[in-house]
Amino acid sequence: AISDLIQVIKDIPMDGRQGYDVLGFIYEYLISMFAANAGKKAGEFYTPHEVSLLMSEIVADHVKDKGTIQIYDPTSGSGSLLINIGHSVAKHMDDDNNIKYYAQELKENTYNLTRMNLVMRGILPNNIFTRNGDTLEEDWPYFDETDPINTYNPLYVDAVVSNPPYSQKWDPEHKESDPRYARFGLAPKSKADYAFLLHDLYHLKPGGIMTIVLPHGVLFRGGEEGQIRKNLVEHNHIDAIIGLPPSIFFGTGIPTIVLVLKQKRANTDVLIVDASKGFAKEGKNNKLRASDIKKMADTVIGRATVPHYANVVSRDEIRKNDYNLNIPRYVDSSAPAESWDIYASMFGGIPNSELDDFSEFWTAFPTLRQALFTDSGTPYVEPKVEDLAQAIRNHAEMTGFEAQFAAAFADFNDWLNTELIGQILTLSIAKQEHRIGNEICQRLEPLPLLDKYHGYQILDDQWQKIETDLEILQTEGFDASRVVDPNMVIKTKDGKKEEVQDGWKGRIMPCELVQTTYLTDELESLRKKEQRLSEISVAYEETIDSLSEEEREAETLNETGDKFVNTAVIKEAKQLKDDAETSGAFAADSYESKIIQVADWIDEEKKLKAAVKKEAAALHMLTKTTIEELSDEQVRELLELKWIHPLNDALHQLPT
Repeated sequence: AISDLIQVIKDIPMDGRQGYDVLGFIYEYLISMFAANAGKKAGEFYTPHEVSLLMSEIVADHVKDKGTIQIYDPTSGSGSLLINIGHSVAKHMDDDNNIKYYAQELKENTYNLTRMNLVMRGILPNNIFTRNGDTLEEDWPYFDETDPINTYNPLYVDAVVSNPPYSQKWDPEHKESDPRYARFGLAPKSKADYAFLLHDLYHLKPGGIMTIVLPHGVLFRGGEEGQIRKNLVEHNHIDAIIGLPPSIFFGTGIPTIVLVLKQKRANTDVLIVDASKGFAKEGKNNKLRASDIKKMADTVIGRATVPHYANVVSRDEIRKNDYNLNIPRYVDSSAPAESWDIYASMFGGIPNSELDDFSEFWTAFPTLRQALFTDSGTPYVEPKVEDLAQAIRNHAEMTGFEAQFAAAFADFNDWLNTELIGQILTLSIAKQEHRIGNEICQRLEPLPLLDKYHGYQILDDQWQKIETDLEILQTEGFDASRVVDPNMVIKTKDGKKEEVQDGWKGRIMPCELVQTTYLTDELESLRKKEQRLSEISVAYEETIDSLSEEEREAETLNETGDKFVNTAVIKEAKQLKDDAETSGAFAADSYESKIIQVADWIDEEKKLKAAVKKEAAALHMLTKTTIEELSDEQVRELLELKWIHPLNDALHQLPT
């Protein structure tokens, strides 16, 4: 497997002209796949990409106005967390070479992963500072023993990010005077969670921010941890707590949290977010979606109180709870208990209490409820209309709602055209997704019922193909849109798999899109023939179904009686036609007439298949030529159809 992998990597262009980080992407993918299958220890060196993105967005917003930025991960593992932070911060900067990366990792093999990963991502060597060392025992070195004067560096940075090993044992002996812990206290020797947190906090500049992933226990455990937690609250360092869904991390199903701390804060409250319900199921694990990440990041950045999701809690309330920060004390995200109306089940009627659960709809459409249901003053109502769905669709407030949405997005197609296709070779890809996402959210914000994060997710679902195309166009030039590549597929020959060419494919332009746009006559001719072939196939089945049991035993059908034998049908039909010339025509619904008809279909099918094969090959080559000869205007038209129309169409399904 390694040999095969080396052969693949050998073919990847490494001259830098491709611009996008092919090898780095492969490396990250392999590490994540290994982590997914490596059992409990995988979490020690890999933070899932989605959690990295969440931490990155929070950190990036905090440091976005700085000219140069230093970021530090004291338990760096493979370095994936640092790299994602760098990408997010770079969205707000003109020169991502102004980011300096500091990393420390205990295990030598894993430390080498950090260095490799950072170097492979094209980060300047002068911006990489890595150390193989025990973070809790040795801290970041104050100096190199061979040159203590020139290398003295206490290391204070703009941002610290970490995903340390959870509840690890450590040795707190003789560390009372360690400046990292002196102000807050020592973590118990059985659980180093707070030792890692205090280490991170110590290395922040006054305006710095840190995010750290820890188990829920740090929010409520007592003893030494309770005292540290109290000191952190009283010294005003804890900014936000985010409860993540369970089974987010490789190798462990325990739910985790992201703690956001700052060295200096103006406010004294703590934002508590329960995001444990926002995820998509993916195999054994749960996965954060783009919309989940954005909602969490927006909530933290905006310090918003959201019912059943987030709550800004005063320090006085935390004091009343004896500094217990367990999330359910402050945010009730549980679904309301389900109840059944026994009377309605037995005697009919729709309970008003159940209709009340749709209050947000009745608020958005004030007269709709009255138009749909009779109200006799009892706790139960009856429908006024036979078709509720149709009545809702036709209601004036509903059509007004759809008109409001249409007005909000009336110029969105043109706006996207200007933002994407109008500056296709010069736009910043990372910044542009962020910009378009914010634009969608702003347009959806004033509209009732519609979830702006649903709209953001629609963008993210479409963005991958847009991003890939943009990377190719920006690195290879606009002419890449007219390039056609061999379509390579894996086929098995003599028991061995080999890669062979099966036609052509546009590097950017899908053949089918070009055909439906510019080669409609040729495509329609081919599709008519393919449709006729489908009709003949159905006619065969219907004819067999119409045969009697005795007729099905004839030699014109196979042994199972579910398919005609072409040679036998043609032979018998020829004989039957000869007989008809002497004896007269057969009855329309007779077995003989059916066999003669099937023989005609077989002849028609044979000619059609030959024509389809010939036309498909001709259309394929015509498509290749058409792509290679596209004008600039046609390229832009096709990109609009490929990128913008699917996104716009998906967004316009939101009101429905």
